[in-house]
Amino acid sequence: MSPAFSRRGFLGAAAWLPVGALLPGQVTADPPPAFPAGIDLYRQAYRNWAGEIRTDDLWTCAPRTPADVVLLANWAHGQGFALRPRGFRHGWAPLTVTADTTGADRVVLVDTTEHLTAMTVLPGAVRAQTGASMDALLAFLEDAGLGVTNTPAPGDLTVGGVLAINGHGTSVPAVGETRPPGHTYGSLSNLILSLTAVVWDGGEYRLRTFQRDEPECAALLTHVGRAFVTEVTLRVGANQNLRCVSRVDIPAGELFAPPGSGATRTFASFLDQTGRVEAIWFAFTDHPWLKAWSVAPTKPPTSRHVVTPYNYVFSDNVPEPVSDLADLLITGAWALTPTFGQLQYTTAATGLTATLTTDLWGASKNLLLYVKPTTLRETANGYAVLTSRAEVQRVVSDFAAFYETLLLAYKNRGLFPVTGQVEIRVGGLDDPAHVGVPGARTPALSAVRPREDHPEWDVAVWFDVLTFPTAPGAAAFYRELEQFFFTHYTGSYASTRAEWSKGWAYTDEAAWSDHTVLTSTVPDSYRQGPNPSWDAARATLNALDPHRVFSNPFLDVLLP
Repeated sequence: MSPAFSRRGFLGAAAWLPVGALLPGQVTADPPPAFPAGIDLYRQAYRNWAGEIRTDDLWTCAPRTPADVVLLANWAHGQGFALRPRGFRHGWAPLTVTADTTGADRVVLVDTTEHLTAMTVLPGAVRAQTGASMDALLAFLEDAGLGVTNTPAPGDLTVGGVLAINGHGTSVPAVGETRPPGHTYGSLSNLILSLTAVVWDGGEYRLRTFQRDEPECAALLTHVGRAFVTEVTLRVGANQNLRCVSRVDIPAGELFAPPGSGATRTFASFLDQTGRVEAIWFAFTDHPWLKAWSVAPTKPPTSRHVVTPYNYVFSDNVPEPVSDLADLLITGAWALTPTFGQLQYTTAATGLTATLTTDLWGASKNLLLYVKPTTLRETANGYAVLTSRAEVQRVVSDFAAFYETLLLAYKNRGLFPVTGQVEIRVGGLDDPAHVGVPGARTPALSAVRPREDHPEWDVAVWFDVLTFPTAPGAAAFYRELEQFFFTHYTGSYASTRAEWSKGWAYTDEAAWSDHTVLTSTVPDSYRQGPNPSWDAARATLNALDPHRVFSNPFLDVLLP
């Protein structure tokens, strides 16, 4: 097993606590020349969520103000350095640094989490600096009686990181539900009213605020790491109380049944009932864990009131039997993967009952945040399938049939590439009308940017498949899945886009490596329709940062 991936790396929270700065006596490299005085600078390790991208010794700094970031940008331009905003490193794709980045490269990480964390409530909005965590933002909003409709499940994400990759949760309107003012069923990027970024302007880098109706703002709403945003103002609405009911009794064959099969407890039926669903389907099991959230102003009699988030302790804190079996897998006993999947399912099914978490109710953040840093550290692919609400069941059924067939084919070859679970969610598209600004621009590079040539497509089905990065055959398996997504969901039925923060562009050996997918397939998914957005957004980002201070070798290929 590669030393880059260890049992502690997958299972032990202690291995993943924030890495401290090296002491002056431990630093052997010369500091970057003429580095701005007054900004803390140190050497620090970088590791992403699953440890696939890691380097042990990078220059890192912690600016105290947005003006410091401007100072850094002009210094980097003059010295030939790149600046990479760094949050909590809870991501997979090489949008911050690439896997081959070393301490000798002319790169400085900019830690936004130390000081760029201020937040202010405004009428119907919140202003936040981009280093604030989602945990802090949602708690801040709750205290003011405000909230959002959906959000990513982890709270250890920065606001800036979430917006850079159009972070999302799971939500569409239930049948009969009306969208409340200030809310959106799309990604969080669709809530931006204005943003302030460091951009090239008049011969130097400066701070500039962009309003949502400005043409250039479209490229910055989801910039995929190709810009440095220091502050955003987000539209928000009144907070909502939610109920979340979990079920583990519905067979996958029924939940993901083909349309017209006669099945009644289908994925789409729960979507119609509640508007907010997630299916977690462990490998080689036949009963998914289904979560269904619904708006519930008052507590239902059977629900348990929760006042804090992260209530599924059996998944956020890996039980010893699961960690012991995972240890056997990652040390070579991959044939135990079916047993591992069944153990994960049993742990969830019994844990829900034992911890009284089958039926929860409370303020939105306490139901929407449920993934802690102490959970299993797995890699994941990610795709959004744009389609119509009427076709959701067909989309998930087609996927489930292909996935099961492919998983069995690999098993028959003695390979077990998926050790984790499939996760399926459904969200709305980024309708700019939701923000309440006349002329508001649509996020140009959001994976859920609407297709104007298909106005009937009103939802996106999000798919992730999780596994340990060292599972034999994982990259090849993911490659076949990716080819299915881009070739099956086509025409008037549906269309696929990559989920920026996850794994995509697979070769048989690695993610983010297929040149055709990077330079053609993914860009082309934004070039369809009467108003293609890819090339215009790329031109805007290049104009705002012509010296590529805010770029890296991966982004230089994706967004040249």
